[in-house]
Amino acid sequence: MDFTYSAKDAAFRDELRAWLAANLPAGWGETVFGPEDEDENAMFRLDWEGKLYAGGWNGIAWPVKYGGRGASLVEQAIFAEEMARARAPEGLNIIGRNLVATTLLHHGSEEQRQRYLPKIISGEEVWCQGFSEPNAGSDLASIRCRAVREGDHFVINGQKIWTSFAQYAQWCILLARTDTDLPKHQGISFLLVDMSTPGISIRPLRQISGESEFNETFFDNVKVPVANLVGDLNGGWKIAMTTLAYERGPEDALGRQIHFKQELDALIETAATLKRGKGTAIDDPTVRQKLAKSVVEIEVMRLNCLRAFSKALKGKPRGPEASMNKLYWSHVTQNMYETALEALGPLAPLDGGDPLSPGEGRFQLSFLRSKAFTIYSGSSEIQRNIIAERVLGLPK
Repeated sequence: MDFTYSAKDAAFRDELRAWLAANLPAGWGETVFGPEDEDENAMFRLDWEGKLYAGGWNGIAWPVKYGGRGASLVEQAIFAEEMARARAPEGLNIIGRNLVATTLLHHGSEEQRQRYLPKIISGEEVWCQGFSEPNAGSDLASIRCRAVREGDHFVINGQKIWTSFAQYAQWCILLARTDTDLPKHQGISFLLVDMSTPGISIRPLRQISGESEFNETFFDNVKVPVANLVGDLNGGWKIAMTTLAYERGPEDALGRQIHFKQELDALIETAATLKRGKGTAIDDPTVRQKLAKSVVEIEVMRLNCLRAFSKALKGKPRGPEASMNKLYWSHVTQNMYETALEALGPLAPLDGGDPLSPGEGRFQLSFLRSKAFTIYSGSSEIQRNIIAERVLGLPK
């Protein structure tokens, strides 16, 4: 790996850093933060998405033809680093920008790209992901949501779960079974569904963090035009694998790594000042050793991301190694937040509304959120199966 940046890369970083300084509210990340109310926060993030678009910083990896910058992988890494360094809010349309667009660029028709990409990059249309189902467990190929063709449209019936941001979305990428006689990895098709279509109902799920990012989504005789089929009929599995490769890819993981490093630094600072007996929490040798272990693990996460970038820069295709990155960071960060609660001791369960809460409740909330890390984007069991079969060559 070459860790040096070219003059062009440095100029890119300077341009982005200057734009962030001019466009983030004064005191952002220090004394000024996003709204606490979930709906207000979502609209705040959507407004930020619009600002990024207006400044030419949304969808930077997209081809220039579709409104992006055609940014190189190194520039994408710099973008992730600078956004995390500035603690900039994350745009709401993550699924549209990172998953739907990249999937359409690979598998969509030119007509579909021209219709959907401009409104994704501008933030005018937010997308959600209709993959998981309540009775399919971690086995995505076991989905039972049906799409039956009737003339020039499909009729959708079934249920999806864990549909992030469905309550704010105008569109959904949906995996549906279109042929029940084929093997389960076949007979699945990839559809684009207008969320305003009659027959769709959404039920928010209350999570242990108190938030409702996820939803249950029900489809009752929902009509979807045949023109909204992506790729071939019954060819949705291959397309879904492209979507998931970007969901687990290094572009996503590197931004997360920087955020987790900031969290770890804040935890070490808190443990060094939090009174514990005659000293502070960090004086406990067990806590100190666990924090040191987290420092090493978070750094390894960064190096894993850079290794994946290096491979891509050499022109090698995305492969199952993305599963290794996802498996690694999800468990490493869960361990880090467990250490946080151990370090904070009896004050750890206090939420941000309690004046005695260390870190204004950030570690308690992050600990609760981290429980989903080993489930979403494919559970750890699924990642281990992929690694065993496709990396290690073990039999099924």
